[in-house]
Amino acid sequence: MSLPSVQPPKQPNVITCKAAVAWGPGKPLVIEEVDVSPPQPSEIRIRIVCTSLCRSDLTAWESQAIFPRIFGHEATGIVESVGEGVTEFTEGDHVLTVFTGECGTCRQCVSGKSNLCQVLGLERRGVMHSDQGTRFAINGKPVYHYCAVSSFSEYTVVHSGCAVKINPIVPLDKVCLLSCGVAAGLGAAWNVARISNGSSVVIFGLGTVGLSVAQGAKLRGASAIIGVDTNPEKEEKGSVSSYFLFIICLEFSAKAFGITEFINPNDSKEPVQQVIKDLTGGGADYAFECIGDTGTVTTALQACCDGWGLTVTLGVPKVKPEVSAHYGIFLTGRTLKGSLFGGWKPKSDLPSLVDMYMKKEIQVDEYITHNLSFRDINKAFDLMREGKCLRCVMHMEK
Repeated sequence: MSLPSVQPPKQPNVITCKAAVAWGPGKPLVIEEVDVSPPQPSEIRIRIVCTSLCRSDLTAWESQAIFPRIFGHEATGIVESVGEGVTEFTEGDHVLTVFTGECGTCRQCVSGKSNLCQVLGLERRGVMHSDQGTRFAINGKPVYHYCAVSSFSEYTVVHSGCAVKINPIVPLDKVCLLSCGVAAGLGAAWNVARISNGSSVVIFGLGTVGLSVAQGAKLRGASAIIGVDTNPEKEEKGSVSSYFLFIICLEFSAKAFGITEFINPNDSKEPVQQVIKDLTGGGADYAFECIGDTGTVTTALQACCDGWGLTVTLGVPKVKPEVSAHYGIFLTGRTLKGSLFGGWKPKSDLPSLVDMYMKKEIQVDEYITHNLSFRDINKAFDLMREGKCLRCVMHMEK
């Protein structure tokens, strides 16, 4: 009697799918057929379900030099296949992608003081962490990654340390925002600044990140939350009343975001830092720079109070990365801190943030101003460039 033969595990093959490829800075993305390689050891291949456009994607698309490239890093999807050595994920798992990973063993990960993983940190060269290669190709030629995620593709490959497993009941078209923007703002308020009850807060830039800082400040009991933006429409998104915005056809409630005072610097005769000092009796307890402008970092420092005023910078500047400030600002007790992904350790901390969303303890849906088909991705870039959206979520065809 012969024994049945043991079949080796099925090996994943190259997948050909559609992706939005950027061929040069500022050039419209082109929907192309791309080949996606199988996952290598410690990697997983994901079928993207939803992906949202972050301003970091826009900034990199306009200013960086690595092309052709597939952008996108805020995403949710379903694991299609796993590489050798992956035990945490199996086919069919629902996941969030993250642009900075967590290996759990490096000095930063084990310190308990940082989320800046030395192994799976922010990838800037357009390649994978593991072998410095790409998993995308067109006609045999490499197409580069963005932040080791590249979610503007029907399929992508990421390191298993750059994905977070979530419950299948979680709505994938909503929680993709927790991959970056909303989580970054909440974390900056809670983990980095540690906003205290009854404090005053000023936020420069009222996009998704800035308004997420506002939500975090409100939930921590801040008594005054001042929003600063040169786009007058942002006042309607953040202030204490509800307005119907004809441009984006959506009604925003102030209670959803927590802004109590709005300042448009273009409408003021005095420097905005002086206006803020007047409003707060000498300067805000906390200031957040959410624009990506180093000049605004200096302004935010000047808007803080002496003694304990804390400025947190979250934005990514396109030009002039150096920050300048008079030493006297620091001599009088003011502090400047940076924030990457709000201080969250993605694999350790994001599941609890997803749970908070499911329990309706934090708001996420309200930041989605547009739902678009993936083929309309250039419309999302236009809307963000024109300041007419918060988050556009792109849905892949089923």
